[in-house]
Amino acid sequence: MGGDRPRGFRTAFRDWRSGRPFWGGLLLALAGAEVLFTMKASLKVVLHVGMQGVAGYLLPVVMLLCGLLAVVTPGQRLFYSLIGVMASLGTWLTSNLGGFLIGLLLGCVGSCMVFGWVPDQESRRDRRRRRKQARAARSAPRPLERRAGEPA
Repeated sequence: MGGDRPRGFRTAFRDWRSGRPFWGGLLLALAGAEVLFTMKASLKVVLHVGMQGVAGYLLPVVMLLCGLLAVVTPGQRLFYSLIGVMASLGTWLTSNLGGFLIGLLLGCVGSCMVFGWVPDQESRRDRRRRRKQARAARSAPRPLERRAGEPA
């Protein structure tokens, strides 16, 4: 009885995850969190004064929100991915070189994954099964065709 519950949850989560750009959104959100974390690092590579200081905190928050919103509302994924990649590139100047390059790269990769995700694709297992059936149908022996004029 206890063994069925986690399996059901995993299956439900897998089905939910397959209908949205989960991994790209997760990478983008993690990138925003990483850049925010490095803003508090003791090593200050970039001086944060005035509007640039505000942008240093604003851009990682935008990255974090774009990653979460891409997962929650996949219909708007193109908008969120474009805003996410621009915010990621903006952190190069405003947030300790984009979170010491780690957040910048994660944000760009995550945004590209969100942008490239296509909904309602046939699953890999189904495509493999369909190709296997087509290969088997091509190699199966065909019944002899009747020649014209021969009785049935």
